[in-house]
Formats: sequence, C-alpha cells, structure tokens
Amino acid sequence: IERRIKKAVNAIYDVQFLIDNDKLVIAVNRIYYGIFYAVSALALKHQFTTSKHQQLIGGFNKNYIKEKKVDVKFGEILRMSFEKRSKSDYDDWVEFKSDEVNTLFSDMKMFINKMQEIIK
Repeated sequence: IERRIKKAVNAIYDVQFLIDNDKLVIAVNRIYYGIFYAVSALALKHQFTTSKHQQLIGGFNKNYIKEKKVDVKFGEILRMSFEKRSKSDYDDWVEFKSDEVNTLFSDMKMFINKMQEIIK
C-alpha cells in the first residue's frame, strides 16, 4: 500500500516536470497512472487486487461511490482520467491544451490526497 501511494505521489512530480516542458500528452498518461496507483493502494487495503483497469474502476465505483464513502466527483475524476489516458495512448492525432491538462493535474492531486486520507 505504501509503495503504491509513493508511486502516486512521485507521479505528481513527473506530471509537473512534463507540464513544465510542454509534454502534455505524456502528462495526461502520468496523471491517470498517479490516480491508478492511489486507487490500487486503496484496493489493496481491502484485499482486492486486479491488473485490469476496468475492474479496478468498477470496484472503486461500487465500493466507494455507490456506497457514498466518497463524493461522486472522485468517480468522475477517475473516469475522465482513464478516458483521456486512453486517447493519449491510442489516438494518433490527440492534442491537449495546457488549461485542460492543468485542470486534470489539480484533480489528480486532490484525488491522491483523498485516497491517502481514506487509507489512513
């Protein structure tokens, strides 16, 4: 759990570096993975592991959003980051604007902080 949280926090530094160097498509990828690491740490706390992104997202939605343990906005952040990451990885012509990536980055930091609170 600690290792995955550390990976999530380290992704924050990676994203800042990528944004600062105008590598926005790669930053979007790292934003999702920072969130993914935080969700997977939470899942590990509850003895749930999977390598499947959709299963992890579904488990988060079922156990935290549906059960009202966290605000629905965190489910939206997870879903949006996954969709944007998929575009960044598989769409040959994708481009992201700086303000869009900065919003995603702010959401990522908020998401990771919330997962850390829940885990503690």
